[in-house]
Amino acid sequence: MSHAGTGRITLGGGCFWCTEAVFARVRGVRAVEPGYCNGELPNPSYEQVCTGRTGHAEVVRIDYDPSHVSLSQLLEVFFCIHDPTSLNRQGADVGTQYRSGIYHEHPDDEALARAFLAAADTVLGGRVVTELQPLRLYSSAEPYHHQYFARNPDQGYCVFVVAGKVDKFMKTFGHLMRDDAGTD
Repeated sequence: MSHAGTGRITLGGGCFWCTEAVFARVRGVRAVEPGYCNGELPNPSYEQVCTGRTGHAEVVRIDYDPSHVSLSQLLEVFFCIHDPTSLNRQGADVGTQYRSGIYHEHPDDEALARAFLAAADTVLGGRVVTELQPLRLYSSAEPYHHQYFARNPDQGYCVFVVAGKVDKFMKTFGHLMRDDAGTD
């Protein structure tokens, strides 16, 4: 679960611009990196992943301080900001690269995530399609994807999609917000 005081989990919840923008605002999150994982091609490009033929998911890798935020809390945020019942899509973003997924590196994280998924599936009437798998073939996304919302708040997708997810997080999880969450 943690090594040297840091936990790490990788989450796929649609477009990584959205998930990165939200998790960058969570107290105790040390780093959020957009990337790709669990496909068949080492170090794919964004263009390759967008074809849907590499098998990769768009994800964010989250490094966090477990003394400030727990994996359970991160998963609560994750399930609030995306639709875990939508197969291979989030809103208008369609394709296997936009699937819902939890990708773990540690057995303790797998057990906690499995229990969380089971509870969510019960609450959502057995409709959860979020995959739970060991992380493999992770690679960082191209630099222009990093901190995309912070650098491009007026871009159309950011205005109409990302900002809504950030607002939902801030209204629902105010107790988990960083002190500097609104300052990008």
